[in-house]
Amino acid sequence: MGRGTGRGAFNNSDLLSPALSTCGEERENISSGQTVGVSRCAPLGPRADSTLDIRNASVTFPRMLQRALTLGHSPDPDDAFMFYGLAKGLIPTRGYRFEHILQDIQTLNERAARGELDISAISFHAYASVSDQYMLLPSGASMGDGYGPMLVAKEKFTKEEIARKKIAVPGTMTSAFLALELWLGQSSKPQAPSSKETSNPKCQSPNVDFVVVPFDQIFRAVRAGYADVGLIIHEGQLTYPNEGLVMCEDLGVWWGRENDGLPLPLGGNVIHKRFDPATRKTISEILTASIRYSLAHRAEAVEHALPFARDMGRDLADKFVGMYVNHWTLDYGAKGRESIRRFLGQAHERGFIPHRPELEFVM
Repeated sequence: MGRGTGRGAFNNSDLLSPALSTCGEERENISSGQTVGVSRCAPLGPRADSTLDIRNASVTFPRMLQRALTLGHSPDPDDAFMFYGLAKGLIPTRGYRFEHILQDIQTLNERAARGELDISAISFHAYASVSDQYMLLPSGASMGDGYGPMLVAKEKFTKEEIARKKIAVPGTMTSAFLALELWLGQSSKPQAPSSKETSNPKCQSPNVDFVVVPFDQIFRAVRAGYADVGLIIHEGQLTYPNEGLVMCEDLGVWWGRENDGLPLPLGGNVIHKRFDPATRKTISEILTASIRYSLAHRAEAVEHALPFARDMGRDLADKFVGMYVNHWTLDYGAKGRESIRRFLGQAHERGFIPHRPELEFVM
């Protein structure tokens, strides 16, 4: 999942209607290689006299004191699409107010490791390290079904050549990085990384030579010769030809070929275990309702997601959204859950993660 050559500052006035939100912003210099732009907003919901028609049912949202929850997700078109109904106040939130925190997936993984967010998008690679604190929500998955993170370069390299090249990666807690390790059959470290690793983005090992680069600057790193190969995620999977680069390997295709056609598990949504089971179930239902609403109002939801689709027009953005918000997103199903078990199981067997976590889903 990677973007083009840069990211503009994000303001949740783009994500949320100004009438429905209050916003405060934090921004950090993405050239530091440690984090990307952050926006925090709290959707307040419509006025007491607002009545919205949801699936032919008139629903009135009363003014009330709402319980605030932090919801971390990436500033990408698929996540913007997924949370369209929630962000715009188009679905009932049952007394909850969601503070949307937009950060890149590596940063969200690190924050989950510290238990900071109530609800968050997370890489399955990182879930192996935080399963003691978080449970998986049954909806919100991103699965690479015949596609996934890609290795790109100025020229086509073989697997053997890539193993000797410097690779720009979007973070070592990402599922893309774990898939790279599995594909190469080499590990860069004995166990999952800590959040301190980003303080030193250049990481060397006898096995894999890589450098951590913000995901939206990987194209630039490869073109400038800072790295020989880029591991790209997000919509960079569709835009890399525009950067003059060629694909060396699609890790989603490789995974499916080696694992009975199963999708490559990339990320899901999690909720902190500090909430009681009834609360977790309620929040799960709200987030699933947002996904269903977006899929039922696809044109409007894609239009909402367009500001987050840099370097893509509407048709390409719609294609990307369809890749990562689909039936897998509504429910993992037996195959989706089996794919996660295989992904983390193989990683554990090869010593890439310290333990094999039990998958715990909110029911």
